[in-house]
Amino acid sequence: MNIYEDKSKFKIIIVLVALLIGSGSVYYTNILVHRLAQREREQIELYANALQFLVNDDNDESITFFFKEVIRANEIFPVIWVANGNILSYRNIKMPARIDSLDINHAEKQAYLNKELEIMREEHLPVVVNFGDNEVQYIYYRNSYLLSQLKYYPYVQLTVIAVFAFLAYLAFSYSRKAEQNQVWVGLAKETAHQLGTPLSSLMAWIEYFKSDPKFAEDDVIPELEKDVERLVMITARFSNIGSMPTLRPENLCDVLHHITGYLQKRISSKIRINVNCPNEPIPLININKHLFEWVIENICKNAVDAMVGAGEININLKVQPNNKLIIDIADNGKGISKSNLTRVFEPGFSTKKRGWGLGLTLAKRIIENYHRGKIFVKQSEINKGTTFRIIIDTT
Repeated sequence: MNIYEDKSKFKIIIVLVALLIGSGSVYYTNILVHRLAQREREQIELYANALQFLVNDDNDESITFFFKEVIRANEIFPVIWVANGNILSYRNIKMPARIDSLDINHAEKQAYLNKELEIMREEHLPVVVNFGDNEVQYIYYRNSYLLSQLKYYPYVQLTVIAVFAFLAYLAFSYSRKAEQNQVWVGLAKETAHQLGTPLSSLMAWIEYFKSDPKFAEDDVIPELEKDVERLVMITARFSNIGSMPTLRPENLCDVLHHITGYLQKRISSKIRINVNCPNEPIPLININKHLFEWVIENICKNAVDAMVGAGEININLKVQPNNKLIIDIADNGKGISKSNLTRVFEPGFSTKKRGWGLGLTLAKRIIENYHRGKIFVKQSEINKGTTFRIIIDTT
C-alpha cells in the first residue's frame, strides 16, 4: 500500500487496529475485575459463615477472636457489620483522623459511617449472617482499592496511549513539515540560481542589439525586454520563496490590476478577467508584490483551465471594518467535487493530466506563512464555478 496515495485507507486501518487493541484490553480487564470481585464476595461470605458458626457455637471467646484476628486482619476491602439497623463494627474505612479517633457511638462518626454504608448498599448486596431463628445481621462491603484500580486501569491506559499517539502525530507532522520546508527552500534557491546565469546573458544580448543601428527600429527588442522582465520577476519570486521575503506597503487594487492586465493579454480572448475595487480609499497593506501576484496568477490560471477556453473571472476586493481585506476570486468553470475540496492545497494534488499540483500549495504557503493571512475555497458547485477567498490583515 502506498501510504501517501491511500492515506484515508491507511488511517482507517490504524483506527480499526487501535479500536481492536483497546476493546481487547477493556474486555480482558473486565474479565479479571469480575473474577476478583467474585473472589472478594466469596471471602466476605467465608467471614460470614465463620461468624455464624461461632455464634451458633455460643463461644464468646471465639467470636472475639474472629473479629480481632480475622475480620480486622482484612486489609483489602472496606466492610461494615450491621445488626438491627445499627453499625456494630467496621474495617478499612478511610476517614479524617479527627473522626477516626471518636468512639463508634459518637453521632458524627455514625453519620460518616452511614454515608459509607449507603455507598456500599449501592455497590453490592450484603452478605447475610443468620443468628438462630430470629436474628439476621449483615456484612456490607465495597470493592478493594486493588479492584478499583484494575477496573479503571484500561481507561487510564487507553488515555495515556491516546495522548502519546497524539504527541507522536504532532512530532511526525512537524518533522514532515520541516522536511517539506527544507525541500521548498532548496528547490527555490536552486531554481533562482539556475535562472540567474541565462538572465544575465540575455540582458547583455539585448543591450548589444540595442547598440546596433540595424536593430534600432526593430519591434523584437521591446518584446524581448518584456520577456526578460518577466523572467526577472519569476527569479525574484523563487528567490523570495526560498527565504523570508521583504514586505512593503502596497495598494492591493493596483497590484490586482497589474497582474490581471498581464494575464489578460496571454489567455484566450473569450475569457474576461474583471477586477472590482471598492469606491472608498483602500489602506496600504504590507505584502511582497512578486509573491502576492504569483498567488493571484496561480488561482486565475486554474480558473482558466476549469473554464475550458471561455468564461469569466471576477476578482472582488472588499474592506472589512475589522482591519481585514478580503479578495474573492470567482470563476464559472466546472467546479470542484466535494471529495477534492479538502485536497486542493495538498502538494502534488492535481486534476490535470500534466499538472504538478504545486500552484495552490505555493499560494497557501505564500499567504499563510509569509503574509499571515488565510486562503480557502469559499464555495464550489459542479458546472457552476468556484470561489477562492483570501483574507489579509491590514495591521
